[in-house]
Amino acid sequence: MAQTEIATFGAGCFWCIESALNQLRGVNTAISGYMGGQTRNPDYRQVCTGTTGHAEVVQVEFEPQQISFEQLLQIVFFLHDPTQLNRQGNDIGTQYRSAIFYHSEQQHQQAVALIKAAQPLFDLPIVTEVTAASSFYPAEAYHQGYYLQNTNQPYCQFLITPKLAKFRQTFASLLKA
Repeated sequence: MAQTEIATFGAGCFWCIESALNQLRGVNTAISGYMGGQTRNPDYRQVCTGTTGHAEVVQVEFEPQQISFEQLLQIVFFLHDPTQLNRQGNDIGTQYRSAIFYHSEQQHQQAVALIKAAQPLFDLPIVTEVTAASSFYPAEAYHQGYYLQNTNQPYCQFLITPKLAKFRQTFASLLKA
């Protein structure tokens, strides 16, 4: 049985990030959910108010022998703008913040190192929060695999589809067969 690790990322709306990460070789699951707040068992409606403190996140179970935590970090930084504070595009609020919730000291160190290495690539400061993982609450069932089930929905067509096309082209060598 393969050794697995858990990683959790906040990068704006979880629909795109979850869809992309589930396409990667070495990713067993990528689940949309919530982390980083004070409300126990929050639901989407509560998180959208911005009062629970949670971020929309994707929690990933991955096999580090096939894909490294550092590669996942690079992909997440490719998929969102880590210089936007509490937003991604038109999605505005603390629930859309850029965040890396680390599950080990090694992940913590790798996240800090990646941010430092990536900063020269951006004109604005990277504002990605790096914090210890806390309780993860899976999002409602209709959020899981949302993009694949709703590709014709306007938000998906105009925002996610083009981003996923660039992702597949850039990271083709890491995709599942």
